[in-house]
Amino acid sequence: MLSVLASLLVFHQKNLPVSLSAGQMTDLIYTEKELVQSLREYIKAEESKLAAVKSWANKLDDLTRVSTSDPEGYLGHPVNAYKLMKRLNTEWTELESLVLQNPSDGFISNMSTHRQYFPDEEDATGAAKALMRLQDTYQLDSEAFARGKLPGVHSDALLSVDDCYDMGKTAYNEADYYHAVLWMQQALKQLDAGEEAVVSKADILDYLSYSVYQMGDLPRAIELTRRLVAIDSSHQRAGGNLRYFEKLLFKQLNEMNQAYEPPSEEPIQLGTYSRPKDHLPERETYEALCRGEGLKMVRYEETRLFCRYQDGQMNPRLLLKPIKEEDEWDSPHIVRYMNILSDEEIGKIKELAKPRLARATVRDPKTGVLTTANYRVSKSAWLEAEDDPVIARVNQRIEDITGLTVDTAELLQVANYGVGGQYEPHYDFSRKDEPDAFKRLGTGNRVATFLNYMSDVEAGGATVFPDFGAAIWPRKGTAVFWYNLFKSGEGDYRTRHAACPVLVGSKWVSNKWIHERGQEFRRPCGLTEVD
Repeated sequence: MLSVLASLLVFHQKNLPVSLSAGQMTDLIYTEKELVQSLREYIKAEESKLAAVKSWANKLDDLTRVSTSDPEGYLGHPVNAYKLMKRLNTEWTELESLVLQNPSDGFISNMSTHRQYFPDEEDATGAAKALMRLQDTYQLDSEAFARGKLPGVHSDALLSVDDCYDMGKTAYNEADYYHAVLWMQQALKQLDAGEEAVVSKADILDYLSYSVYQMGDLPRAIELTRRLVAIDSSHQRAGGNLRYFEKLLFKQLNEMNQAYEPPSEEPIQLGTYSRPKDHLPERETYEALCRGEGLKMVRYEETRLFCRYQDGQMNPRLLLKPIKEEDEWDSPHIVRYMNILSDEEIGKIKELAKPRLARATVRDPKTGVLTTANYRVSKSAWLEAEDDPVIARVNQRIEDITGLTVDTAELLQVANYGVGGQYEPHYDFSRKDEPDAFKRLGTGNRVATFLNYMSDVEAGGATVFPDFGAAIWPRKGTAVFWYNLFKSGEGDYRTRHAACPVLVGSKWVSNKWIHERGQEFRRPCGLTEVD
């Protein structure tokens, strides 16, 4: 506005005559009025900007007061975690642009300093996908998320119309029309209920109608597109889409010799459309186990599970204080150890791991090189015995309990699963079609897994075994142990397992992958392939 004001002043100063007629003076009166109007618009723009910044500051002051009182608990709610990522990735940038209209050196300097720590577009997209992952696994509709109604939890962490729209747009941009429909429908529902939003109804209907078409529901796509045309008859795509959809539907009805049936009046919700199949063959079984459904332990098998004291075959360090051991499953044998890690040890392990946490990796079966993968979503760090006496003590404890040497084991891996964090069904050992997976280590295959639970999880986060229908729930301070290989060295394919997405809370684990070399006399080879 200042530039406009300056240009007006320059223009009129350059064209002032030496003597002015009454008519010319009258023109100057109107010119001054125009200048005053420009000045008013400038003041209004500044006041509007300041009001917007004040509103932001007040809102964020209340928000940060709540979030900093219990950061881990606050981020344990998936909606809070998503909105933090979205806020830092999008909304703070918008605020920066607003302030930049009349630069404020202090604010911009602060933004520049902290920008390196902000999530990027990929992080924001990942947070949205995490909510969709939870939605699928735990069969939650968009309404539940938008209203903060998660299983066993009710909070005021809400999703606005614009939040739902952004969720739907993220899915749409990934050609994930199934989730695009669910979230655009929720955005439309909240907008129709009178909630205020930046996004327009026309924009929502545009994405929703095309996504519904992609899901194969032509009658409903036509009905939604007609709503769009009624709102914005000049929309650049709506008219063409409507004609195309109607022509396509007419052709299909003729080919099938059917009469037109109007679309269902039932609103779109979870279950209206089938979720497309993906790469994971046991997806339904895996997700059912995560929800606590489909567990296959029968009464007869339960009678074969026992608890006992474990002294590590008369290990001197365990004789006076043996470990409590419980059977979690009979075959393959999975056991849980009680009171493996103290709160102090857990605190120290987390302290050592936090500065080193990076996106968790998996070992490429062909090259043996560690790489990231979409099916493993967590942050992990690797700790050596030399890092702290606590790590050396934990390693020794694992060796004492299992009777297996950890000299050839991998480093202690610490993993943190936040909102939607998971590790889809996988094997810990390398299969015959990937013989070079651990070649670089030179220690043979992963013979066993020792998994420490370092936190309780409010909801979700179970370790599940789809092959035989077991689900093991995290309990802070406990650990579970199983063999990945038979004594013959052959892989036990029943041990394919997964870490379910964390629904509410934060899941901390640490694990030790124990390798074959050095176990020759500690776990001798069996007489048959499956001993």
